Amino acid sequence: MPSHRRHFLKTAAALVAASSVPQWYLKQFARAAPAPSAADDQPTVALIGCGGRGRGDAQNASRFGRIVALCDVDEKHVAEARKLWPGAETFKDFRRVMDRQDIQVIVCGTVDHWHTLVSLAAMRSKKDVYCEKPLTLTIDEGKRIVKAVRDTSRILQTGSQQRSDKIFRLACELVRNGRIGKPQHVSVWLPRGRREGPFAKATPPASFDWNLWLGPTPEVDYVPERTHITFRYWWDYSGGTMTDWGAHHNDIVLWGLGLDRSGPVSVEAKPAVEMIPGGFTAMSDYTVNYTYANGITHTCHTTSANGWNGGVIDPKGQQHGVKFEGSAGWIWVTRGKIEASDPELLTTPLPSNATRLHASDDHMGNFFDSVRSRKPPICEAEIGHRSATLCHLGVIALRLGRNLKWNPQAEQFVDDAEATLWLSREMRKPWSYDQV
Repeated sequence: MPSHRRHFLKTAAALVAASSVPQWYLKQFARAAPAPSAADDQPTVALIGCGGRGRGDAQNASRFGRIVALCDVDEKHVAEARKLWPGAETFKDFRRVMDRQDIQVIVCGTVDHWHTLVSLAAMRSKKDVYCEKPLTLTIDEGKRIVKAVRDTSRILQTGSQQRSDKIFRLACELVRNGRIGKPQHVSVWLPRGRREGPFAKATPPASFDWNLWLGPTPEVDYVPERTHITFRYWWDYSGGTMTDWGAHHNDIVLWGLGLDRSGPVSVEAKPAVEMIPGGFTAMSDYTVNYTYANGITHTCHTTSANGWNGGVIDPKGQQHGVKFEGSAGWIWVTRGKIEASDPELLTTPLPSNATRLHASDDHMGNFFDSVRSRKPPICEAEIGHRSATLCHLGVIALRLGRNLKWNPQAEQFVDDAEATLWLSREMRKPWSYDQV
């Protein structure tokens, strides 16, 4: 058979035959799932942020703890949560939850701009925290959370659950152990955001405390599209898909490259479209380019421009994930699928002396294991902060529209006063980090 024909068949086989976790890895790292806690060994848990994601997190947590309190500024969300936990006490203001000394764990499922204040208040109240991703709204907030964990000795797990997925761990272990040769470039595809508007102001529902929902963010007229699921498409409250899905996939980039306590040295971004005046503000389509000190480059772009589907550009842009490229091949990973340029990159077992990563197959279970052992979870504050920082840097570069130099050790921009202003945001009074 001609060599080019063998090469074609070998490449094609990689795309269809090696699309799941190989058996050698499953057998080598088979572990029993964490057992639900006995009734007399269940920490008490409060859910703050009772929307769909928050309720899902609390149901997950209820395998290991007892849900005793529910808190949300939307009475309808609380009512939905009470159907699941009718005996739980309900609150509108999260600060009242912190007054309950019998509560041991906080599950924070709020919108992004509340993550930091809730987490800080919880840790200062001697409570451990499972906080949804992205961990923070700004880079400065991440530094505050990392310091609070150190100062209070509390456990904090960031809800970047791909860290507890064996398919992503396999991809990162293979890259860390040189399976693709020297890493050269990483491509990340994210779902594009929403580009809609303009939106009309309205009267907040009587069941919804708009002022408390805004909290530390600027006071603006109520617009339904600013809240709940679509909050993430406004710069005031989030960073669009860059911080939403980006907090997942860019986290895997740092993990695979062994830079999950560091970051890039430069970032440059380019919007692909102009947003509609009076509508969503977070960029919907974009390309962000990072460079690391070791020369590795990393491109993060929305799937409307480029999609990855088994090695083929997807014109519909519906596939998103991470592709590691090196001198000896590539590995592509997304939820439920891993592929490689050569099937043997996946099917050949790693040697017994290979570098191994923190192994967890149950993200919430790992958190509760840490609550008991007081050992750091797989996605502790520093990890969640660094992953969020990578995304925030992309957002800042998109907003400024130019190349930025970054010092990952000092966590500062290099000789750039304008960019430095974006490391933090002014909080609306009376909210502050020190008196939450």
